[in-house]
Amino acid sequence: MAAKIVDVKTELCPAARFIGKRYLDMPNWGEWWENGWFDVLEQLPQLEINDHAYLGAVRIVNGAPERWIGMLFPADTAVPEGFDFVDIEPMHYAVCFLYGSTESGELFGLTPHNLCLEALKNRGFKRREDDWCIERCNCPRFTSPDENGNVILDYLISVEA
Repeated sequence: MAAKIVDVKTELCPAARFIGKRYLDMPNWGEWWENGWFDVLEQLPQLEINDHAYLGAVRIVNGAPERWIGMLFPADTAVPEGFDFVDIEPMHYAVCFLYGSTESGELFGLTPHNLCLEALKNRGFKRREDDWCIERCNCPRFTSPDENGNVILDYLISVEA
């Protein structure tokens, strides 16, 4: 089964500070669990857009992808030692709720990204080119598979207001 979109909505994120780790290659989620890094970030006051989730994010910087793992916080949040950060201006996001299996990989990569872009285009949204795309791994939508073994991944794409 290919991933499918079960809903699309919009969300506004105020000025924010993404705190986490920046990756120029593929991000390493395993090291986050091994090092307890989410435990550190969960002690900070999060923005509502986090929605009880850990975030994987990507944007294009100087023609190359810059990937992040972390969470969104109020813009003036102090950054814990050992973490990176990037400040993000207030932004509208279109959120595609992707239903599928984490085991098959169908929720990740260009195929579901393009599926979301097509859905946004059909709904009249205009993507902010090279700006943020965020995978929001919500608990329990993403962490508790249904009777078919599937979950819902929130896929946020920055759009023009």
